[in-house]
Amino acid sequence: MTKILFVCHGNICRSPMAEFVMKDIVKNDGCADDFIISSSATSTEEIGNDTHWGTKSILDEMNIPYTKRQAVQLQKSDYEKYDYIIGMDSANMRNINRIIGYDRDNKIHKLLSFANSDKDVADPWYTRDFKTTYNDIFLGCTRLYEYIKGNGEKNA
Repeated sequence: MTKILFVCHGNICRSPMAEFVMKDIVKNDGCADDFIISSSATSTEEIGNDTHWGTKSILDEMNIPYTKRQAVQLQKSDYEKYDYIIGMDSANMRNINRIIGYDRDNKIHKLLSFANSDKDVADPWYTRDFKTTYNDIFLGCTRLYEYIKGNGEKNA
């Protein structure tokens, strides 16, 4: 069982988008039962709120199913629960490391590092460009899945 936790600032835009994209990728490959995939926030600003309407809209456009959910905050204990803790941008990475502490098992990664990029996934809360965010998340999730399955490399 591979356990993945996607993390962004508020857990209403990027991390739930990545959660549902990744769930769709593994389902389409017939491996859904081999994964636990979730998402969380580094902040408390959106705790309890459902996924942002812009994220739902792009997921609908791409025919990716999603469920009603509530934003939650990353906890130090999540380090023991997950194999991969995936941040969306440099600020998320700093905050993840602040919450988690020492990454002794090399579980914490920035999503686009699996696409050999040090680029951040832009926050559509500010950019309002959910399509570009989706494209980056889809690329990152696809490459992360290839890496997990042993068919890809992480170089960044």
